[in-house]
Amino acid sequence: MVIQKEKKSCGQVVEEWKEFVWNPRTHQFMGRTGTSWAFILLFYLVFYGFLTAMFTLTMWVMLQTVSDHTPKYQDRLATPGLMIRPKTENLDVIVNVSDTESWDQHVQKLNKFLEPYNDSIQAQKNDVCRPGRYYEQPDNGVLNYPKRACQFNRTQLGDCSGIRDPTHYGYSTGQPCVFIKMNRVINFFAGANQSMNVTCAGKRDEDAENLGNFVMFPANGNIDLMYFPYYGKKFHVNYTQPLVAVKFLNVTPNVEVNVECRINAANIATDDERDKFAGRVAFKLRINKT
Repeated sequence: MVIQKEKKSCGQVVEEWKEFVWNPRTHQFMGRTGTSWAFILLFYLVFYGFLTAMFTLTMWVMLQTVSDHTPKYQDRLATPGLMIRPKTENLDVIVNVSDTESWDQHVQKLNKFLEPYNDSIQAQKNDVCRPGRYYEQPDNGVLNYPKRACQFNRTQLGDCSGIRDPTHYGYSTGQPCVFIKMNRVINFFAGANQSMNVTCAGKRDEDAENLGNFVMFPANGNIDLMYFPYYGKKFHVNYTQPLVAVKFLNVTPNVEVNVECRINAANIATDDERDKFAGRVAFKLRINKT
């Protein structure tokens, strides 16, 4: 025999819900007395307070082992890479000589990029250093902060300095300047006390033919040892990394040319096929003329 459960009315359901929320007879709120709720809140307060204190202590201990100025681990940056300026999407430098808008964006980027290299700013903030030797500034037990940086003057970039240049870094005449810079690696003594320079060439035989002639500033693409080591952004507050400017004089027009530039230094490998940017950079150059 099936016993049918008595169906509660809507009013009975509401009354039961009210009694669950607050029972005036037992003085219980949602099934618990005030004392029970107090013990529960106290437990979670102590529990989460302990977790917070443990996390804070752990972070504090970890931060005591970390320098504010030098990363503790930088094994991924053992070999510096090269990059170009102007910075473009996919490292493609495309110039349409007759279309001002196609190269004006490059000019504006270069103006902003080279502004810290102005001779007046360099003379105000940085030192005149002795060429051919590292500019080491050890702490010797006392924090030597901030580190001084060596001057790299914009005028060292010759025809690519953009100073009083009606050709806009050569982009308006189809002889553009491309700037090569080495990525910064803290406490890295580039060159291993030997001279180093940047060289550029076409990646393939046809690229070499279409690339034509070019000149480099400073001469021979030299990078002096005095700009190393780099001590980090917080230590080396006015550091301006050395540049090499390449001015392409007679690139075959309307042809895409693949260019690769490498740093020739005793302690920088440029043949690691797993890292295409280790000590080198490849980019495409195209000069369109109508």
